[in-house]
Amino acid sequence: MSEINVTPLVDVMLVLVVIFILTAPLLTSAIKLDLPQSAAAKPVEAPRALTLVVDRSGQIFLADQAIAPERLVQELRLTAQANPATELRLRADAQVPYGRIVEVMGLAHQAGLHRIGFVADPGALAKP
Repeated sequence: MSEINVTPLVDVMLVLVVIFILTAPLLTSAIKLDLPQSAAAKPVEAPRALTLVVDRSGQIFLADQAIAPERLVQELRLTAQANPATELRLRADAQVPYGRIVEVMGLAHQAGLHRIGFVADPGALAKP
């Protein structure tokens, strides 16, 4: 027999495809947002980062858990005391009013976190 049997290779590749299809949705946040688009948006790795999400209705989420503003200040204060260089990554829906974003930023600043990054989707604006 002078031909290479590719059946085992195809079987392994199909198993890998199924694994990737099943695990890919788990890698993203569970909160659905319509992020604003920016050509300058690119992933940045910080030594320590905390993600804060504001959804379309203005609800605040810390670590994918809904949180009240009073409790948010306490949690952020504990984080700031543990590591003052922690970056707060603010993911806000494009439809959230500016005033709500400023309010959340003020809460973070009040808690002692001064490094705030805005998460944006490069989307269609990044195309040359």
